[in-house]
Amino acid sequence: MTADARPPDAPVGAPLLDTAPRRWVTELLGRAGIRINGDDPWDIRLHDPVALDRAAAEGNLGFGEAYMAGQWDCAALDMLFERVLRAHLDRDIHPARLAWHSLQARLTNRQSRRRAWQVGKAHYDLGNAFYAAMLDPRMAYSCGWWQDGAHDLAQAQEAKLELVCRKLGLQPGMRVLDIGCGWGSFMGYATERHCVHCIGVTVSREQAAYAQERYAGLPLEFRLQDYRDLDAAALGGPVDRIVSIGMFEHVGHRNHRAYMEVAHRCLRDDGLFLLHTIGKNLRDLMVDPWIDKYIFPNGDLPALGQIGDALDGLFVCEDLHNFGADYDPTLMAWHANFESAWPRFADALGETFRRRWRYYLLSCAGAFRARELQLWQWLLSKDGIPGGWRRPALSRHDDVRG
Repeated sequence: MTADARPPDAPVGAPLLDTAPRRWVTELLGRAGIRINGDDPWDIRLHDPVALDRAAAEGNLGFGEAYMAGQWDCAALDMLFERVLRAHLDRDIHPARLAWHSLQARLTNRQSRRRAWQVGKAHYDLGNAFYAAMLDPRMAYSCGWWQDGAHDLAQAQEAKLELVCRKLGLQPGMRVLDIGCGWGSFMGYATERHCVHCIGVTVSREQAAYAQERYAGLPLEFRLQDYRDLDAAALGGPVDRIVSIGMFEHVGHRNHRAYMEVAHRCLRDDGLFLLHTIGKNLRDLMVDPWIDKYIFPNGDLPALGQIGDALDGLFVCEDLHNFGADYDPTLMAWHANFESAWPRFADALGETFRRRWRYYLLSCAGAFRARELQLWQWLLSKDGIPGGWRRPALSRHDDVRG
């Protein structure tokens, strides 16, 4: 505790907040209806006023690190971030200390071949038991589809996987490439329900080992491989379908075109490619430094126009579907599972990790609820489908045609 901080159970008085940075952050939060030591669930319970100094100087990086250090709390972090982002408070904070981070993100390829493996080791290799406790039984680590009447996470994820299969028009015997296959949720589902053959690539050793063991005996192949090394010859010829669910966020804007070229050379001329990715509203929005440092190193969310630029001359967009609002209940379900399972991991991971993971899941839930982040499914063909592509029923209970 710093010299000017009170004990955690003592109210923060005006003198402790009477510095220019602290007054500015307090007033900024007030624009979103967020109070220091207020009674609403989205209000901040301040244990150390230095947290406000860190927020003023370093934006979300300092704010998040202060939370991890226990310098402040909030009963409902998701509601706090929804209010912050709906009021666009993040756009009013431009920390000078983060200028170098922003410049690096703009001028260097932070998702090079050498660096691409870092996110696998830092994030996806945390442990299969940990992710099994947080995710659904199929281990799908991407947005669920709740609009088909799902009552829980397992139903929402199976509905999403089925939606992808229907959009791709999977038929028995088709060969499918999954770029960023994770723990094999899509490949397992598609093979079990639609009798296809799949090849998947991942940069996570833990994911590959888990998937190989879980799906042994099925016509599935899991490769520990960078997507840039893919070509039709190595796949045994062009594939009928390509799917990529929740991986494009790691590609980086400098590599978008190369990624699309890889997909183009691996796909049959009459094939379909479904790209499922989180996206941002503003092309020039910088990478969140806290997320980059503590959750997804070298991540880079695409903007709608950046994906469009990468498609030029390679693919025709047959369909673009946004269901980003469904990420809110997905993340809240992951958080509930995480908190419920935490006693099993507390000794090994520690309280700082718990606060870090809670901040990650709930801040992201707030961002999707505020519609600051989106979730897009792009359906792409090489030269356009003669007569056009018709969207299958979005719900199994309706006959909705697009």
